[in-house]
Amino acid sequence: MQPRSPTPALLALSLGYFTFGTSSLAVVGLSAPISSGLHVPAAQVGLLVSVFALTFAVAAPLAPVVLARVPRKRALLLGLGVMAIGGLLAAIAPSYGFLCGARVIGALGGAVFGPASSAAGSLIVPEERRPQALATVFGGMTAAAVLGVPLSSFLGNSLGWRWALTGVAVLTVLALVLVALLLPEVEAGERPTARAYRLVLGTPGTVPTVLTTLFFMAAQFTVYGVAGAYIAARFGSPPSTVALVLLAFGVVGVIGNASGARTYERFGGRATITTTQVGLGAAFLALALVPHALPAALAVFAFWAFFSQLYQAPQQARLVALLPDQRGIVLALNASALNIGVSLGSLLGSTALPWAGARLLSAIGLVPLALAVVAHAVSVRRIRTAEPDPAPDPAQGAGQPADGTATALRTS
Repeated sequence: MQPRSPTPALLALSLGYFTFGTSSLAVVGLSAPISSGLHVPAAQVGLLVSVFALTFAVAAPLAPVVLARVPRKRALLLGLGVMAIGGLLAAIAPSYGFLCGARVIGALGGAVFGPASSAAGSLIVPEERRPQALATVFGGMTAAAVLGVPLSSFLGNSLGWRWALTGVAVLTVLALVLVALLLPEVEAGERPTARAYRLVLGTPGTVPTVLTTLFFMAAQFTVYGVAGAYIAARFGSPPSTVALVLLAFGVVGVIGNASGARTYERFGGRATITTTQVGLGAAFLALALVPHALPAALAVFAFWAFFSQLYQAPQQARLVALLPDQRGIVLALNASALNIGVSLGSLLGSTALPWAGARLLSAIGLVPLALAVVAHAVSVRRIRTAEPDPAPDPAQGAGQPADGTATALRTS
């Protein structure tokens, strides 16, 4: 009897990530209708991204500890259930404060589901397929940018933002059903303890690698966290055009995400992450310089999207390779850092857009990007410094490094 293919389970987890990503980012394209419906400034709607992301950032590292005795599959289903409840409450929110509370509930569910889904995806495939599995699962987040955000923007401006959020909640329930049916039972791994967290944080390279994610996402969300208002102000675009630009961002982002595993395998983690940082820097400089025209917006957002999504799976694979026995904890810490970055970037963008103006906003985003470059350089140096020199293998001959050394250098 043929063993069951892991692909359907990976796709179910990817759908869960899609609903998680859309739940967190849908308000990016719904700033105008939510602003009108709840009578708050459009820039204040951008803070809803910060509320979701900051809640996730605090809860994600705690979730493996609180749910240590809960089987991994059951924890995934719990996370999706809480996300669905938060989404439905958001859809019926009578006020901005109520909507913020609903976002907190949805983020708590995401904090349970997100890191656990990446860990589960990496455990149901052979080790050599781990980068592809992580890219498939995180591809749901990319698809959220491709379809979720622009579709939410379209539905919000045509049917109303409440129907858009209701649709996301219904998809979350569908993901819950598919994960329940398709995902096999997954080993729980070691129970997280304070000692395990100290081990993870004390491993050379872990902290700067996680900080790279934080600053990289803060840079992106300085602009993307207020994308609807930014595109309208920078390029004079109506709501329908905002949705088109976000769709272009998402479509090219899929290509970037799909390229992540292959790029990682060919060039290694260090070079891949460096490339994404250079690409993001070039995109932000272009946003500050290009003319006030729709073709320029489409071209630069598409260029940015490729490097944005090229980053995620290789960075997760670096962390899993660094601490394979503690992947649940290290992926939770990375997800937490990612969402702190989202929160800080959205807060920076919401604050800076009114006083600095749209043209200068991307230049402001270069500040956290510079910090990401420094953090990445430190992570590479610390990982290399911590690697012991392996004993020479006679079968390889003089001057040939052992396979483990080559792998470590490529993944660092």
